Amino acid sequence: MSTTLTPAEQHIRDLCIEARQAAQLLATLPTEKLDHMLEEIAAELEKEADLIFAANAKDIAAAEEAGLNKALIDRLRITEKTLATMVTGVRQVRALPQPLGQKITEWQRPNGIKISKIRVPIGVIGIIFESRPNVTIDAAVLCLKTGNATVLRGGKEAIHSNRALIHVIQQCPSLPKGAVQLISDTDRNLVPFLCRQSDFIDLIIPRGGHSLIATVVAESRIPVIKHAHGVCSVFVHEKADFAMAESIILNAKIQRPGVCNAIETLLIDRAIADKFVPQIAAALTKAGVEIRGDETVRKFVSGDKIVAATTEDWTTEYLDLILATRVVDGLDGALKHLATYSSHHSDSIITEDNTIAERFLNEVDSATVYWNASTRFTDGGEFGFGAEIGISTDKLHARGPMGLDELTSYKYVIRGEGQIRP
Repeated sequence: MSTTLTPAEQHIRDLCIEARQAAQLLATLPTEKLDHMLEEIAAELEKEADLIFAANAKDIAAAEEAGLNKALIDRLRITEKTLATMVTGVRQVRALPQPLGQKITEWQRPNGIKISKIRVPIGVIGIIFESRPNVTIDAAVLCLKTGNATVLRGGKEAIHSNRALIHVIQQCPSLPKGAVQLISDTDRNLVPFLCRQSDFIDLIIPRGGHSLIATVVAESRIPVIKHAHGVCSVFVHEKADFAMAESIILNAKIQRPGVCNAIETLLIDRAIADKFVPQIAAALTKAGVEIRGDETVRKFVSGDKIVAATTEDWTTEYLDLILATRVVDGLDGALKHLATYSSHHSDSIITEDNTIAERFLNEVDSATVYWNASTRFTDGGEFGFGAEIGISTDKLHARGPMGLDELTSYKYVIRGEGQIRP
């Protein structure tokens, strides 16, 4: 039984068909041609800076008029520094080794056939995201480098910026038609339809809030790689250097509170709570952070500077200058808390005890775990990937920052000399 599509649905279907055709061509292109496309994109971004800034200004004005909070507007804004970072990221990806064609492993069977496991493109990747226009560039260049076509669907907050960035990409002369597509209709009711295009899309990657990701997971007939929440934490062990701990906590919370690798939870060892809680509370309060503390935290801070924490605070991704703070019974207490409440994104321990640190690194089940470092490093650029397609908290196929390798699949290539199976 045929179903009549609305004009908006038909447009999405047409974009997906074009992307599938482009993916078949991209998969055959040598690295030199793929890299040339990326250099063209970098050059066009520099050339069309004024167009990009003008489009982004419309999005910022609309966001301010709508009353979006400062953190969300910060994620939306494209400055000269932001654009320069985009361009640098494109060229970094261009310079990275090409995973396509790489032999993951190879072996020879007793009958003489030779088997190789080779990296190949995934095909067409659909990316559904909110608010951050830099995702448009990161997604396009990572997919192109690995011979994948992409269909992008951004949020309404960044629609003018996304249209401008896609226009810049699509005017690059060597880019095959359909290789990078943008669904410019931001109606959320179209997301389930996109997630049902399994004949044309091989993988869906959602980047955004819980409701968007839940919708994609519930509706998709296509494999999904996601990150659920960024409830990241720092645990300050009794053998921590207090100055180091304060520096890391402030960086992880206040440098950019509206991103997924900023911490939302602070765990403090009971053995040092009387000394460290007043110190870090003063530093956080001075930086404008609202502390939501458990009973022990509130006992060590005078006045009404601390808000009483609830169970909900341990699982909340604030994306704002708010930090849930709790005193725990040593490493075992921290591990118990994380096993119960962690979103499995990024967690860090501050300690001078090597044995304790190694236990934390081995036993915390998160995509990235840190010892004496800020969780803000969970980022494709900081990991040396040039950019990232997203940060996965899943366990299958990809986990943590997703770079080039995570945008490939593999196939087995078998070479024989006439062997037949007996």
